[in-house]
Amino acid sequence: MNNIFSSKETFKEALRAEVSARFGRDLEDAYDEERYLALGALIRDHAGNSWKLTKKSVRANGTKQLYYFSMEFLMGRLMVNNLMNMGIYDVVRDGLADLGLDIHNLEELECDAGLGNGGLGRLAACFLDSLASLNLAGNGNCIRYHYGLFKQEIVNDEQVEKPDCWLRLGNVWEVWKPQHAVQVKFGGTLDAYMDQFGHFHSHHNPAFVVRAVPYDVPIVGYNTPTTNTLRLWDAEVDEESVQAGVLNKYLNDVQALTANVYPDDSTYEGKELRLKQEYFFVCAGVDQLIHNHLRVYGSLDNLAEKTAIQLNDTHPVLVIPELMRVLMDDYDYDWDQAWDIVTRTVAYTNHTIMAEALERWPQEMMRSLLPRVYMIIEEIERRFHYEVQHAGKEHMFPAMSILSNNQVNMANLAVVGSHSVNGVAKIHSEILINDVMASFASFYPGRFNNKTNGVTHRRWLVYSNPQLTELLKKYIGDSFIKHPEDLEKLMAYVDDPKLQEEFFEVKLERKKILAAYVKEHLGIEVDVNTIFDCQSKRLHAYKRQLMNIFHIMYLYLRMKQDPNYRITPTTYFFSAKAAPGYALAKEIIKLIVKVANRINGDPQVSQYMKVVFIPNYSVSIAELLINAADVSEQISTAGKEASGTGNMKYMMNGALTLGTLDGANVEIVDCVGFENAKIFGLKVEDIECIRRENSYDVWRIYHSNPKLRMVIDSLRNCTWSENPNEFQLIFNDLMLHKDEFFVLADFDAYLMAHADVSAWYADKPAWARAMLVNIAKSGYFSSDRTIREYAKEIWGLDEIKFTRQERLEAGCTVDDEEDAA
Repeated sequence: MNNIFSSKETFKEALRAEVSARFGRDLEDAYDEERYLALGALIRDHAGNSWKLTKKSVRANGTKQLYYFSMEFLMGRLMVNNLMNMGIYDVVRDGLADLGLDIHNLEELECDAGLGNGGLGRLAACFLDSLASLNLAGNGNCIRYHYGLFKQEIVNDEQVEKPDCWLRLGNVWEVWKPQHAVQVKFGGTLDAYMDQFGHFHSHHNPAFVVRAVPYDVPIVGYNTPTTNTLRLWDAEVDEESVQAGVLNKYLNDVQALTANVYPDDSTYEGKELRLKQEYFFVCAGVDQLIHNHLRVYGSLDNLAEKTAIQLNDTHPVLVIPELMRVLMDDYDYDWDQAWDIVTRTVAYTNHTIMAEALERWPQEMMRSLLPRVYMIIEEIERRFHYEVQHAGKEHMFPAMSILSNNQVNMANLAVVGSHSVNGVAKIHSEILINDVMASFASFYPGRFNNKTNGVTHRRWLVYSNPQLTELLKKYIGDSFIKHPEDLEKLMAYVDDPKLQEEFFEVKLERKKILAAYVKEHLGIEVDVNTIFDCQSKRLHAYKRQLMNIFHIMYLYLRMKQDPNYRITPTTYFFSAKAAPGYALAKEIIKLIVKVANRINGDPQVSQYMKVVFIPNYSVSIAELLINAADVSEQISTAGKEASGTGNMKYMMNGALTLGTLDGANVEIVDCVGFENAKIFGLKVEDIECIRRENSYDVWRIYHSNPKLRMVIDSLRNCTWSENPNEFQLIFNDLMLHKDEFFVLADFDAYLMAHADVSAWYADKPAWARAMLVNIAKSGYFSSDRTIREYAKEIWGLDEIKFTRQERLEAGCTVDDEEDAA
């Protein structure tokens, strides 16, 4: 195949031809959007050769494949990622420069794909990158949302939700596959009977039928031919199912299925739409993997040997009864055969211990919307109950029941129907086993395990922070790009004054990039010589952005009271979205913005501190913040954050963790040592003790702590707002609803931790050393390590086999030593 990226000249010629063929213009006369679309098409088509090789090798060698079902895949911009992974970035950059074009201007035209909300989707994206880069056959399965969660704007100091029109230029990376459309059926009635041989038969007469049509996105591995697939399902009209007279309602119902992720579920209709979305992509995804398997093997008897399914949280748990339905109703397997195949194929990742996130659906809704699936869930429950009874464990059943209190407990269904259940950090998995799912862990002791999350270091270090990457290459070579554990080599240099000085120069450069963004988009001047203190994550009470802003409020109030009290100059960055219906979270954002306005406008104080809230948090904004940060705020209430991955990204770029012993913070500290992070606050066992003894008294803390009392009083004495009731929700949550997440209990310890960090920052060699140790130890938190553990211990995946010639054809560099091995 002719490689148009083999030189600048062939690339420039191809780009000119692509613009001309697509848009009927010369390159010089084209709009930037047209140049971007033409460039994206060339890159995607170039990936097509490796895509073909991958599918061909998987089929020819009978390679086991993974299907990763997730409601979210936050991929971020893919242009740089794809160019870098394919090793053609320099050719494209230099070729564009010859044509008078700046690659960065074209990169900026790409929207972050609006396929999720937060950490769940970003983790899924990291996993896809690692699967491809490790030569493992792993496919994503999701919905092609037409709009992202929402575009966040701050208007009159409050969050306002605008449509996230991420598809305004289309999605240049996707390939439409209408020939693989699947019918998805909802509602209606079920005709069921037993034949004379005792075999069960059912016929579904649906009330609503829609076509699920796939759009495939190639997922390119680093320096490898492996190109996997992220399949996104869109909803289209099923022409034969539209009834006369109800076309408009039908069209609205079809469009709603893929309008946006997580529709508001505060109403019955909203809940029903969420459930329909979940079944929509599950039904289509199961149909796809069944047909893919049959094309190669002709029988489903070996499905579990050749296919692994991973459920990313509870959203795709309907895979279990849906796969049972297909095996029994469409392929005539009896229950025991089908159940054996399903349970050996499916595995489940739990991402939370928060009760509201462990999905439950009204039984009547499930029965009405998915009659056959609900019937299967009832039978799963009946057989599981029998199993528990005959094990002499009837007393444990209420805690493990799938159907209880008129609800379908999806997490319980996930555990019963899987062969593996994993948490995502050591402390999280321990809480699952010892508390949240203790009955299941006792009943199925071999089913539970831990897989600590990771992030793709290629995107979050190598590509997003080229300045730091070049510095690392200078000292330890570039082997860490493929082998992240080689970052450990940096430990030999952490005390080198020259490296420390060069590292500070890199950090300053990244701070300037962030400061320029803030100036351009928010009009705020930021001093790059201050401490950059960052908290960027979804806005939720347990993540305790409130404690962060309380600390800032205290510093401001104290500086106003005492002209002699001054702090180490610091810029505090926040970026977070609050769910549209989450009133408390939106009020916390309002507080942050109002405090920022007051402090930034106060010439007496603003030379020592600034507060910046960056709206519309996204992967692209995260890349700016994380690379510039000095301090990484990871301050969730101990025991509430399953893992976190932002903590790993900040660590990887040299920021020091200021945090609680929660989630993966525990393992970060295990790696770097307590001397290279700042840990504070109550531990999980402390909180359990307080709850057990019912000894938490917020009013006692309020009356005995003048610093805290000053801050809380300022919520209602018009310090931050002319309206004394502006922040009543926050006050009520703390003082009347007993401060569920222990903000008041940890406040003093948090202040002391910040004071220690400021003193530490003043000792530049010690600070630089600690930052470099964090980078050196961050290789463990690469998703490559996580995926290797999943592949070996849960999925049973082997590498895709490519010949040396195929790798060369795909443009990969070939390591003779690795070849021999």
